[in-house]
Amino acid sequence: MQRKRYAPGRTGSTARTAVALALGLGLGAGLTACSAGTPADDIAVDAKAGPAVPVAPPGRYRTLFEPCGAVPQASLKDLLPGAAALPDAERDKAYRGVAAVTYDTDRRVGCTWKADTPDISHRLSLDIERVVSYDAAVSDDDRAQEVYVRKQLAAGIPVPPTAPPPPTGTATGTPSATGAPTTAATPPGRPTTTGTPPASGAPATGTTATGPTPASTGLEPRVLDGLGEVAYIDDVLGTAGANSHQRVVSVVFRTSNVIVTVSYREQTAGSTEAPDSAELQEKARNLARQLAERLEE
Repeated sequence: MQRKRYAPGRTGSTARTAVALALGLGLGAGLTACSAGTPADDIAVDAKAGPAVPVAPPGRYRTLFEPCGAVPQASLKDLLPGAAALPDAERDKAYRGVAAVTYDTDRRVGCTWKADTPDISHRLSLDIERVVSYDAAVSDDDRAQEVYVRKQLAAGIPVPPTAPPPPTGTATGTPSATGAPTTAATPPGRPTTTGTPPASGAPATGTTATGPTPASTGLEPRVLDGLGEVAYIDDVLGTAGANSHQRVVSVVFRTSNVIVTVSYREQTAGSTEAPDSAELQEKARNLARQLAERLEE
């Protein structure tokens, strides 16, 4: 029997590979043809979605520090002078403080310290709140500022006015369409003046008589500078009995989305003298500065 002569060509495996390649190329071309209309559809869907709404930035702080350990013992000795006369166990307890009960320590924490003697008692409380805005268009800082302003207004301390808007170009006294000069509008709540000079000895029309204002001591409730981004101090004097006086000084400041409130109270018993305002304010402000530095760490 004669053998068939070998002719060069593709072996079985080589032929199968070629077929697979051909099928793959054909399938890829088909998929490309099918997806040719996809971008137009995507563009139509995106156009219906409208422009993207910008998301306000989050606040600087995501957690809060432990409050009872935030006040150095040297500061507690100065703020609670009566604790030095207590027995060792009671003194240590006074310096440890009592943590406030909160449901989320990443959102709000607090601590209270107190030391009582027969003649005088001191109480220090610390409240730290981290404000979170649940509105994507309002930042945490802006929401915290709203909370801070409500606290300041509740204390009876006016918010400093913002810069006035630029003039519109219409000068006061510009003639109107009727030919009569127009005057600036009177702000609401203010008396309207007629501009007519009063007769000799008669009070000016539209003016309000005011009595003498008390001299400022510099210790009144007021806005503070150089503490956080915004800050104020409140000072309230009251009575707790026939021969007892109580003064509460509060310092509130905001740094980014965190609001810190330091409240320091002194109460005397059997004394006609009220607690010294200057001393209590100085101690409360010193502690507030320490806490502001802690937030910057």
